[in-house]
Amino acid sequence: MMTSKGQVALNHSSMQDTYPSRIYEEPNLLERQDPVVYDHTITQSVINEEQLAFYDKNGYLFLESFFDQNQVQVWKKELARLWDQSRLLEKPEVIKEPGSDEIRSIFAVHRDDEAFKQIAENKQIEAIVQQILGSNTYVHQSRINFKQGFTGKEFYWHSDFETWHVEDGMPRMRALSCSIALEDNTPNNGPLMVIPGSHRTFVSCVGETPNDNYKTSLRRQEYGVPDQNSLRYLAGQGGIIAPTGKAGSILLFDCNLMHGSNSNITPDPRSNVFIVYNSVLNKLNAPYSGKQPRPNFIASR
Repeated sequence: MMTSKGQVALNHSSMQDTYPSRIYEEPNLLERQDPVVYDHTITQSVINEEQLAFYDKNGYLFLESFFDQNQVQVWKKELARLWDQSRLLEKPEVIKEPGSDEIRSIFAVHRDDEAFKQIAENKQIEAIVQQILGSNTYVHQSRINFKQGFTGKEFYWHSDFETWHVEDGMPRMRALSCSIALEDNTPNNGPLMVIPGSHRTFVSCVGETPNDNYKTSLRRQEYGVPDQNSLRYLAGQGGIIAPTGKAGSILLFDCNLMHGSNSNITPDPRSNVFIVYNSVLNKLNAPYSGKQPRPNFIASR
């Protein structure tokens, strides 16, 4: 746990909840109790043993220009259509930036949009995901994150699993995200940053989860946010990397990998589609927070 002097020690999880969070007065760092890669025997031809080992060690894998530019242009046209349409709609799937009416995210795009449904069902991506998770999978969540030029806000450091566990009831670390770049991701336009190796440590955060926390947390997260000492420790162990590349590149990353991104003050937009895959053997329980489950458009049950 974190001592009064900010020192870090690793504790084993409790018997009741393998990854307890938001229940202690001080942050805790817990050792991961689950595999990262569930099947080490290569069963597909998209990635090789070296790439699989890299993912296992670092918690992420970046694949440059996974999709060709012709396909990207089709998705960008659909992205622009969704942006224009969603600016006129008031529905829970459309999340606005904190402090403005600019669109931050659109959820459930694999459910509501045929073009992005096709991304979620891409056979090559599914092959990689099933290799890593060692089972059939389903889409736990999908969204487009918009980061417009000049106005796109930051996404603070976080582990997705911490929220999915506490607020959705995801029992184990057997899920991952696939981020598909629809714009070029450069070092300057607020790319996703990751802390390699941080997926092997669970940061147990402080602060009891409020009722209906998602109504504010999707705009700016305040609960489930890691403390600075824990972040300093993890970054000291693994450093910080920002995988960047052309539109059509994909980033696969473990559900517990610590990640975040800066605001975008450049003229160049950065929009990404996120598809979250969960193992069919890791279906959601009641939320560990004891609160009501979040809506289905955020966490498919």
